[in-house]
Amino acid sequence: MEKRPSILESRTKIRFQDCDPFNHLNNARYLDYFINAREDQLLEQYNLDIFRIVREQGLGWVVSSSHIAYLKPVFTMEEVVIETQLIRYSDKHLQVEARMWDKDKTVLKSVAWINFVHFNLRTSKVQRHTEEFMELFREVLLPVKSTTFEERHLSFRSPKMA
Repeated sequence: MEKRPSILESRTKIRFQDCDPFNHLNNARYLDYFINAREDQLLEQYNLDIFRIVREQGLGWVVSSSHIAYLKPVFTMEEVVIETQLIRYSDKHLQVEARMWDKDKTVLKSVAWINFVHFNLRTSKVQRHTEEFMELFREVLLPVKSTTFEERHLSFRSPKMA
């Protein structure tokens, strides 16, 4: 069986309604672009339909916290590449790094760490991941060296760009 990719990638265009009067992507909208890209990527690359899981099992992942660094402006109608990868997980939590690049992947526009908790909507309680999910996480995990978001953010500002 072929190994599934750890870094998932997709392209999207920044829409007018998501921008501020300066034609920059509004800071509050970055998370939407990252989450939407991750949802699409999970379905396309892992055949993981998180909305079907919610409907059928009452289980899903809720954003528990997020950190975003805005490195370069993103403009109205600009095409961007969004990469995501699982960098940490536990029996109840996931941490995903998301990066937004220009269309040629030469300029990093933004980086985010998004923390998710596995949640049972029927019981309104945090729930442990199934062994099936844990196997997927073990397979696709691609940790980063940085242990804090600030450290990771600063690494992208350095000339070596870790």
